[in-house]
Amino acid sequence: MYPSVTRWKTLLRTTALSVLTAVAVVGVGAGPASAADGNVAWTVRTASNGYGEARSSYSYTVNPGGAVEDAMVVANRGPVPLTLAVYAADGFTTDAGQLDLLTRDRKSVAVGAWVKANAQSVVVQPGKTAQVPFRISVPENATPGDHVGGILTTLTQGDQAQGINVDRRLGIRIKLRVGGELKPNLAVEDLHVTYAGTANPFGRGDATITYTLHNVGNAALSGQQAVSVSGPFGVLRVRAGDIPAPPELLPGESWDVRVPVRDVAPAVRLAATATVTPLLTDASGSTTSLEPVQVTAHGWALPWMVVLVLVVLIAVVVGAYLYRRRTRTRRTAREDARVRDAVAQALGGREPRTS
Repeated sequence: MYPSVTRWKTLLRTTALSVLTAVAVVGVGAGPASAADGNVAWTVRTASNGYGEARSSYSYTVNPGGAVEDAMVVANRGPVPLTLAVYAADGFTTDAGQLDLLTRDRKSVAVGAWVKANAQSVVVQPGKTAQVPFRISVPENATPGDHVGGILTTLTQGDQAQGINVDRRLGIRIKLRVGGELKPNLAVEDLHVTYAGTANPFGRGDATITYTLHNVGNAALSGQQAVSVSGPFGVLRVRAGDIPAPPELLPGESWDVRVPVRDVAPAVRLAATATVTPLLTDASGSTTSLEPVQVTAHGWALPWMVVLVLVVLIAVVVGAYLYRRRTRTRRTAREDARVRDAVAQALGGREPRTS
């Protein structure tokens, strides 16, 4: 269901008031999760049991009202005893496209609220390991579909030199699929296309396509993306190059996409088409391609030099027409005046009578 992950790794140094705890950032790497800073070093890994050995993360399918029990192993690689706090938290996707876990001061409503460790802290002696059992109890009213969180160990230390607290977190991801109807659905929203041309009336420019991927279903989804730009009736079609895959989006999450397309002809009216094939991964790691989602939007791509020439030509034509009309009007007025003078002379200077 999720990308293969074997560790959570967090090491944060950030400036804050001495009464605050620095916010941690969760990263993803390979091998056992470990933290080291001077005399502090520890690792976390999954316990070997009936769920498997050397697992990269925790993954379960549980029906509403069900429960599972598992454990995390903490190893102290440093020279001094470690007292680590233990807690669980919900997961979310960061702006960088990585999975992170809520800090302890933020309330969890799913995995972070359903996971309970046997103890809120663990003491690990130098060179030793300690096992932290935990239980996941899924409520009867839990929403079917995918939920992601993690179980963490954390150590908060004060930096007297800088007057800050540093919170170091290490944990392992928990991916939980609650039984019920699975409704994977990935939407493409707010599709726009803009065009930047060149001064050369026969040159090509660049188009930029932007849109938002929105997971409107109840399953975690990634996707394959393709973008193309064409002129009226599909002519002069240009396809974008390789587009980086979006992160796996949890239900309800969104991801903004920006795709440049080079060498686009100024075909006056452009049609930009985004095609996204949602990818659903199950607990065994198998990925299924779902029905593609395709959305099209339109935008202007005017060859400005040509437009300027046309405007000038139109202005010349209109000006010539107005000049000829004004000249014709003056000529007609002069002819009328000449006729009146001729009539007046023929009548002996008397004004012609009108009836």
